[in-house]
Amino acid sequence: MSIESIIGIVIIVGLIFYVVSLYNGMVRLKNRFKNAYSQIDVQLKRRYDLIPNLVETAKAYVKHERETLEAVIAARNTAVAANQRAALDPGDQSAIEGVIGAEAALTGTLGKLFALSENYPDLKANQTMEKLMEELTSTENKISFARQSFNDSVMVYNTAMESFPDNIIASIFHFTAATLWRLQSDEEREPVKVSF
Repeated sequence: MSIESIIGIVIIVGLIFYVVSLYNGMVRLKNRFKNAYSQIDVQLKRRYDLIPNLVETAKAYVKHERETLEAVIAARNTAVAANQRAALDPGDQSAIEGVIGAEAALTGTLGKLFALSENYPDLKANQTMEKLMEELTSTENKISFARQSFNDSVMVYNTAMESFPDNIIASIFHFTAATLWRLQSDEEREPVKVSF
């Protein structure tokens, strides 16, 4: 075998290893943002579990406000369904946008429940309600941190997909850009007001 043949084989093997390395890097980044979404999923499930308890506690005090309570439960159920779809494939843009929209609606209805509770001093004084509100506040903070981590992971992944030569590998192997978690309205930018 000639030196030119050996050099050619070494170059080809080196290129193969380089392509494999780039591909594996893209897979690592994709798995990182999927894991970041799973952290959001964990916190959202906690939030979804707290909401029925919150509504049940409020029912005893706000009997004439059934419409608001039903709206909270309906928004929660919609958000649960949207989140389940997004958890299956955090890279699916429409699924992420669906959960973002459902979460915005849920935040809006929770805001109405909290505003309504201001009119019922006995409800505000209820220790179970107070404890649930503390847990919900803590969960909301954890959701915010998980969303930030998700967006950071998505940004790193998307940047790699757009950078040369990773963009060639991403194109060949059909990697698609991930969707950042963005707030859809000014109302969402306001913190959830929990006052008891």
